[in-house]
Amino acid sequence: MNMDVSKIQALISLLDDTDTEVVSAVTDNLMQHGITIVPHLEKVWENTPDSRVQERLERVIYDIQFETTRTNLRNWKNGGATNILEGASYLVQFQFPETSFFQIDDRVEKIKNDVWLEIGTNLTAVEKVKIINYVLFELHKFARNTHNFYSPQNSFLNQVLETRKGNPLSLAILYKAIADKLNLPIYGVNLPKNFILAYKDEYRYIDSQDEIQDIIFYINPYNKGAILSKKEIDYFLEQNQLKPDKSYYVPCSNEETLVRLINGLIVSYEKLGFEDKMTRLCELLQIFQ
Repeated sequence: MNMDVSKIQALISLLDDTDTEVVSAVTDNLMQHGITIVPHLEKVWENTPDSRVQERLERVIYDIQFETTRTNLRNWKNGGATNILEGASYLVQFQFPETSFFQIDDRVEKIKNDVWLEIGTNLTAVEKVKIINYVLFELHKFARNTHNFYSPQNSFLNQVLETRKGNPLSLAILYKAIADKLNLPIYGVNLPKNFILAYKDEYRYIDSQDEIQDIIFYINPYNKGAILSKKEIDYFLEQNQLKPDKSYYVPCSNEETLVRLINGLIVSYEKLGFEDKMTRLCELLQIFQ
């Protein structure tokens, strides 16, 4: 929608009205203009001495940004959810609305290029993974965040790229995003209390009826890309008193990965007592139900 500055200014001037119905109508009208008017609203906010108007502007800006996030995630899902990095980037906009997918993609692309320079076509799957591990965990120094495990920043990919620290899921998403750019058959596995990756046999033309048989090995990004066998997953489940389930061994969809990412954020904000953010994240979950 094109921005008529004079019309928007007239609407903003009504935000100090004492009639809640007028304020509600103005808010709805402003929201219809979408994300393009946010910079203008922020500029007005900076120059407005009235704290009530400022508060109402903050709510309009927040609502517009949330609706943009929800729309982007819905479009991503309806478009097939093919790019996990794109989905994770749209979730970043929930907290950091000015961060674009292209900014995040550009940073991941640079890491991928470092891997690409080392990977040859004749390398084995294990050799390729070892190169990714070296670039990601040794060269770029990405690591687990053990000091502040439940911090929301561990789930936002822009923050993970900035701090080089993350949780099992965010590090796995970063790892998979690099693998996707290199066309490697690496997929997420929704393991409880962790999140790992599976390297599928890229030379099989037809998947077997037992999907587990199509997996060469597993990767644990939370432990510097350590290579795991099925027996090690069995042992992990036994140690954590978890009953084995097929979903703990086979690839999950990008949608399932993002749902887990949203649920992780809900837990993080619950621990911080941010009920409003929890409510909004639950609204995002509904997109995938």
